[in-house]
Amino acid sequence: MRLFFFLYSWLVFVPLVAVTTLLLGAVCLLLVPFLPADQVSRLTAVPWARLCLLYSGVRVNVHGREHLEPGQSYVIVANHLSQFDIFVLYGYLGVDFRWVMKHELRQMPVIGICCEKLGHIFINRSDTQAAIASLNQARTRLANGASVLFFPEGTRSRNGQLKPFKKGAFKMAQDLKLPVLPVTLTGTFEILPPGTARLRPGQHAQITLHPAIAPVGSSEAELVQLMHQSQAAIAAPLSEACPQPSL
Repeated sequence: MRLFFFLYSWLVFVPLVAVTTLLLGAVCLLLVPFLPADQVSRLTAVPWARLCLLYSGVRVNVHGREHLEPGQSYVIVANHLSQFDIFVLYGYLGVDFRWVMKHELRQMPVIGICCEKLGHIFINRSDTQAAIASLNQARTRLANGASVLFFPEGTRSRNGQLKPFKKGAFKMAQDLKLPVLPVTLTGTFEILPPGTARLRPGQHAQITLHPAIAPVGSSEAELVQLMHQSQAAIAAPLSEACPQPSL
């Protein structure tokens, strides 16, 4: 079975993802000059993500959509378990959002330029001033119900455990008086654990949307409280479906 999954990953899944990325990336770049970014995203990025999940046999369940308010902008914060988090969120979150992503991803063929054209925000975590400028740029994208999405852990978890959060997302929510929408991802760690190329097709992933948390006040203590409330909400489903670290 491991041999079958290995052969499928490299002989079927990877070529299909590459071809789909090239085709829908080209369509994205053709449409961007003529249509708003949110429409282009729905026509290209969402199908791209769903097709990649289809190729890997991953099914996605979404819980908590009743917590979304139509037309409301959010600062979305989600845990980060796997590269498949991108497919799952883009394909099934159902919210117009802009990623805050590490600037190295801008160098990825096709994906990097498409993300730039769609208004996603690249942040250089090694350059504080550049990072602040990128976050200020992100604020200008929050209009007409658009949201911004952070992985507040900064990087993927290496063992499935939730890592400490960074403050950037919560500072933005506090400054702009926008509600924080905590989102928990489960199941993606098992599909493609970090540090491996062992795709495990046929898995289930789940998105859990929690009630939005409105920022209160503008002090550092209130910011930390907002961060801890969000982290506690995200952590709750993880305690019920925590993967065992790989040996």
